[in-house]
Amino acid sequence: MLVAFFLGLVAGIAAQLQQAYLWTSLFYMACVAFSAAGFVLCCLFLGCREDRGWLRRLRMALVCALAAIVTFGLTGWRATSYLSAAINPALEGKDIEVLGVVSAMPQRLDTGLRFRFEVEAAYLDGKSVTLPPRLLLSWYRRDFNDDGTSLDLERASSTPRAGERWQFLVRLKASHGNSNPHGFDYEMWLWEQGIGATGYVRDNRYQSRRLGRLAGCATCSMERLRGDVRDQVFRRLGDAVNRPAAGVIAALVAGDQAAIERSDWDMFRVTGVAHLMSISGLHITMFAWFAAWLVGLVWRRSVRLTPRLCLWLPSVHAGQIGGALLATLYAWFSGWGVPAQRTVWMLLMFSMLRLLGLRWPWYAVWLLAASLVLAIDPWAMFQAGFWLSFVAVAVLFASDTTQTQTQTQTQTQTTMRLPSVASPLLRMLREQWIITLALAPLTLLLFQQVSLVGLVANMVAIPVVTLVVTPLAMLGVIFHSLWDAAALCIGYLMALLQWMADLPYAVYAAPAPPLYWSALAVVGGVLFVVPLGSGGKGDDKGNRKIKDWRAFAGRAMVSVLLCLPALVWQPHRPAQGHFELLAIDIGQGNAILVRTNAHSLLFDAGPRFSRESDAGHRTIVPLLRALGERLDVLLLSHKDSDHTGGAKAVLAAQPSVRVMTSVTRPSDLAALGLPARSEPCHAGQRWIWDEVTFQVLHPAPQDLNPDKQRKPNAIACVLKITAQSGVSALLTADIEAPQEKALRDLQANALPATVLLVPHHGSNTSSSEAFIDAVHPKIALVQAGYRNRFLHPRPEVMARYNQRSIQIIDSSSCGAALWVSDVPEKVACQREIERHYWLHDAR
Repeated sequence: MLVAFFLGLVAGIAAQLQQAYLWTSLFYMACVAFSAAGFVLCCLFLGCREDRGWLRRLRMALVCALAAIVTFGLTGWRATSYLSAAINPALEGKDIEVLGVVSAMPQRLDTGLRFRFEVEAAYLDGKSVTLPPRLLLSWYRRDFNDDGTSLDLERASSTPRAGERWQFLVRLKASHGNSNPHGFDYEMWLWEQGIGATGYVRDNRYQSRRLGRLAGCATCSMERLRGDVRDQVFRRLGDAVNRPAAGVIAALVAGDQAAIERSDWDMFRVTGVAHLMSISGLHITMFAWFAAWLVGLVWRRSVRLTPRLCLWLPSVHAGQIGGALLATLYAWFSGWGVPAQRTVWMLLMFSMLRLLGLRWPWYAVWLLAASLVLAIDPWAMFQAGFWLSFVAVAVLFASDTTQTQTQTQTQTQTTMRLPSVASPLLRMLREQWIITLALAPLTLLLFQQVSLVGLVANMVAIPVVTLVVTPLAMLGVIFHSLWDAAALCIGYLMALLQWMADLPYAVYAAPAPPLYWSALAVVGGVLFVVPLGSGGKGDDKGNRKIKDWRAFAGRAMVSVLLCLPALVWQPHRPAQGHFELLAIDIGQGNAILVRTNAHSLLFDAGPRFSRESDAGHRTIVPLLRALGERLDVLLLSHKDSDHTGGAKAVLAAQPSVRVMTSVTRPSDLAALGLPARSEPCHAGQRWIWDEVTFQVLHPAPQDLNPDKQRKPNAIACVLKITAQSGVSALLTADIEAPQEKALRDLQANALPATVLLVPHHGSNTSSSEAFIDAVHPKIALVQAGYRNRFLHPRPEVMARYNQRSIQIIDSSSCGAALWVSDVPEKVACQREIERHYWLHDAR
């Protein structure tokens, strides 16, 4: 019955998260009331009946359904309250004075800080206005050290810290992010954090001032302590040599995963040890075990002082309670992530059941932990960490033959135990092998790659990080010198991991298959490592071994058959003579993937956001990996950073790609990270792929002379793509009115196109009426960031397209836009394909 109840709780949350649009809050409240009444009726009419088989099954089905309705209604009701607190569009982009509290540990940026801010009051032009209760603010100031402290001693007191009350002048916008297939859902993350708007501080020392510290806030005090510990780590280890190790220590102690640099995260993912470089269930379990041992030891020693203490509560129980509570405190201090929550709830449940003398099957405790995590944060179900964490624990429990036999009382507790001397090492090897095999399909589903060196890397990293680095890092909070020893161990470990990551076949990548094939593959991976039964009590040892091997071979064959469709699946490609455009949603910039039957071209690589973040690493490379794309050509129209910012990441992922660009100076190529072998793109170049014609219309060859000083926009590459049927697309990059006129004069016959990439993101220096008439498109694609500082696209420019009844597709409201030449009148918008109620509507 409990299993049915917990299963219903999870199912109800999962069903509500699939809604594209929310219903009224009254409907969700009615669902809760209906289910409550249903539980009462179920208890009255079915609770006292004779426990027959059909009645028991009916009771379980009703309990499961009513529990699902409860969580469906509660989650929907919470969602409606979140949505009602969204920012008023009339307040976006205005200078608003806000007063409130820095509620979380600020995170470091290249040029400032980012922090959560709880609003207490807000004023616009002296009048009170209503804002969402929680904001995510960025403060772009160049007077911060890498650890977030102030460089300017006069302004040292003006560095925000958790728990402090501040007054800021800010500009806000709705919680809006990029929307791409197989991409990270930033808006989902903001929703889950309860953030109703994002923005930045208007850097004015007279407007931004500290008002004091909030008293009586336990969460703020904890966040402040986390920030202090993180800053102390970087003060001691912030030099260039120890900086990578400092990031790992800050992540392990304070839970600040953003402290680890992007390149290091890439290495950890390739080697499969990323789960160790943040607070994980393994770390919290180790901490709980040590805390339980220590509390039990102190409790036993207390017999000399108070003899009745151990009679009232045995030391074993005291250790369990103390270990669970201290582990909960450690998980809270580390940021309370999903793996930490899962571990804490399971520890608390196991401790409570043992204290009460109860025994639940492992799957009941597992479902209860999942229900508690989702009851607190329903939208955690969309986190990759939720699935990896809970599936890993379930696999370990289900594959533990010792526990299974103990629970079924067919063997004694000592059956199947490993020899005492080799037990810890062999058990760790067995568990890691099981996790690696079972989670490989799920990892491919979530990230489209799986580490082939992960087993060996984890066998080295788990004991080093768990038994050496983490204890030293935690004790370093008291004795700072221990951080030096931890940094030394991390340095040697990272050198080994880097060597493993550089191996030729360190990682296996595959395109993302449909969900149904992925689900079958996950079942196959789990089935391979989970035993389905024992060989039987009456058989002798030889017969049991034969049966075990036969069962293993059968499971292996079924697992391979289940995984095979996902492994061999390939994404659909355009037919011969046709092509498709995918205008990737990368904010303010250009990035368009062109695919024919057997070739691919990337037109521009999007913007660079900061030293550690760009469109290539954040969006384009994961998308190419999910689609199984091997680029033939990377065409960079010109050198502006919103077109070349992601080029380094793309080239690092696909170093053999042919590069074409209007950048010809060797110094500019080196500055952009482009190879010296890059080819210039100029008018007259033409090639055919799969009966699809590609033609460069601009610039003229003489315009690419490195000795000439030309504005980058003036020499931007313009590409025309024509299908066998005559349907075409014109990609114009950032050309302006003079270049549009030159194209009309020199390439008039080649300009007409079905789809036009609006020049220069819709700026008022482009899209002249004569040029629009010459192209005469049916669809105009605009790639521009939501509420960007350039105010692209300009209303007067869009009016020219509207006057000609041209369909405008704006990336800020459409997300990634997919257009195929064999259906030229339609554009598929990612925001409509995967519509969810938390997605911001920018129309």
